[in-house]
Amino acid sequence: MTKHAHRRPSLLQRLRGASGEVVKFGIVGLVGFFVNFAVSNAVLHLTHLATVRSSMVGTAVAIVVNYLGYRYWVYRDADAASRRREITLFLVFSGIGLLIENGTVWFTTYTLGMTGTLAYNGAKVIGTGIATLFRFFCYRTWVFKAMPELAEQAQGQAQPTVVAQAERILVAEDSNQYVR
Repeated sequence: MTKHAHRRPSLLQRLRGASGEVVKFGIVGLVGFFVNFAVSNAVLHLTHLATVRSSMVGTAVAIVVNYLGYRYWVYRDADAASRRREITLFLVFSGIGLLIENGTVWFTTYTLGMTGTLAYNGAKVIGTGIATLFRFFCYRTWVFKAMPELAEQAQGQAQPTVVAQAERILVAEDSNQYVR
């Protein structure tokens, strides 16, 4: 009996596939970036809401815009069978990204005492950059699972605590539906 070895794509093939994904992720991210800044600056200057609150409103609106772009364009071929799991993990990781991004706004405003529009937008740029790297890694690894070879590799490894906890919550909710 001959065993057929599963041939993994070469590193170059995987990088080519990832580069298209990175470009699409970047385009959706840019749209979200502009939405985030437009909404947060509009809220800040029109309503005079506090800087961190204004920033959080802009970030929340951008999260919705980004989800639609990721789900229906970047990762449209990803497994959609477990949409509740996907949305839950997306919101968990987006929430962490929101805290990262707006933590820089809080630090700049309340620790450094920099309150001008330039300082506000500069802090948002830095925070958005750090949060984007975090989100990209999390979305492609756990939320959308866009690249099958990464999903196969991850199956043999223990999942991070946040993902495992979110999945346990979803399983518990599913089992409670049948009890009622």
